[in-house]
Amino acid sequence: MHMLHHVSLGVTNIEGAVSLYDAILAPLGYVRVWSDLRPGEPNQAVGYGLPNGGDKLALRLRPNAVAVGEGFHLAFAAPNQKAVDAFYNAAMRHGGADNGVPGYRPDYGPNYYAAFVIDLDGHHLEAVSNSPANAASQRE
Repeated sequence: MHMLHHVSLGVTNIEGAVSLYDAILAPLGYVRVWSDLRPGEPNQAVGYGLPNGGDKLALRLRPNAVAVGEGFHLAFAAPNQKAVDAFYNAAMRHGGADNGVPGYRPDYGPNYYAAFVIDLDGHHLEAVSNSPANAASQRE
């Protein structure tokens, strides 16, 4: 059993958020698994997860949404370093803000390779690959 079923984030601009999240989650292997987009209407939302699976992350249009703030961030599992790099680069192309370029974080562990970004609403996001293969590629 998994600890979390899903997480929902409020966003103030669903179109912009969907553009960003579609781009940053694709390299990690996650896709939009459901969509309730109705331009100009309230209560729009989308869900992301593994292909053919349920949602693990939902974005919900909330005009007064406010990011949680200091101390909270959402970390996505990445299959490898290339995916972490692609996550970061996609965020930079789609309006995300840099909060830590891709690289090793030895304070977090010898294999911890991550990138940190901030989405359009101020939500802090991370992509991380924490595989022993990271250490091997670092020695090459």
